[in-house]
Amino acid sequence: MLSPSYLHTLLSSPSDFAVRQDTVSFISQCCSNSNIDPHLSYLAVNYLDRFFSSQGVPQPKPWVLRLLAVSCVSLAAKMKQIEHNLFDFQGNEGFIFDPQTVHRMEVLILGALKWRMRSITPFSFIPFFISLFKLRDPPLLQALKGRATEIIFIAQNGIELLEFKASVIAAAALLSAAHELFPIQYPCFRKAIINCSYVKKEENEEEKLVRCLKAVEEIVINGHERGMDEMEERSETAGNVLDHHFSSSESENTSAMKNRGDKDGGKKRKVGYCNNQRVQTREIQQC
Repeated sequence: MLSPSYLHTLLSSPSDFAVRQDTVSFISQCCSNSNIDPHLSYLAVNYLDRFFSSQGVPQPKPWVLRLLAVSCVSLAAKMKQIEHNLFDFQGNEGFIFDPQTVHRMEVLILGALKWRMRSITPFSFIPFFISLFKLRDPPLLQALKGRATEIIFIAQNGIELLEFKASVIAAAALLSAAHELFPIQYPCFRKAIINCSYVKKEENEEEKLVRCLKAVEEIVINGHERGMDEMEERSETAGNVLDHHFSSSESENTSAMKNRGDKDGGKKRKVGYCNNQRVQTREIQQC
């Protein structure tokens, strides 16, 4: 479990928050370099948060953060019994650490975590909560599970859910996914989870679930808005390139017509008309 003060530290210290974000980004890079189990990054970030919670957030030295990221990913791979090469994790850019250096950092992390490496993640609770939904169609179940998994991955990049237990995060992610995919059945799904014995048995668990669900929905909305902003930026860039292309094409056609001999005025007008039509057609096709 994370210390109660860890979230407060990240919220009150912009520099500590930035250190965590940078290290999480390094972990994502390590996992993308190796192209292996996507759950590896989630476990590695879990180790990172537990390490920071126990030892405090270090100074923002890039080589230290990168070494921490590589070591957390390496420990996660060992825990999941995945064969790996440390140099595959590190890619070809930035700091490259030898196995002995990584091993020393691994031992430091293990000591801080008291060698408790079997972290409980939200993924462990997905099958239980999804069994409460009255869905019998395997493709629908797979779609629901897949979307909930995506939401859990997205949420880990931020700190909004650090205060909640893994089981609460799993339930909230499933409810958020159900609201997206099955809005008509959503009230039944919500009732099934809130009324299950696991949620009912602990004090204030329902209230925590409601708060977690609200946080998850905000994360999903913000993620969607960022995605739309990126799409708009790409569209604007593409539009500028096309505008430049068509302007250049029209200028070239105009120059070519001016330089062409004026032997047959009617013929020249005919050629110019065809050129303009071709540019207009090309614009429509590009759009």
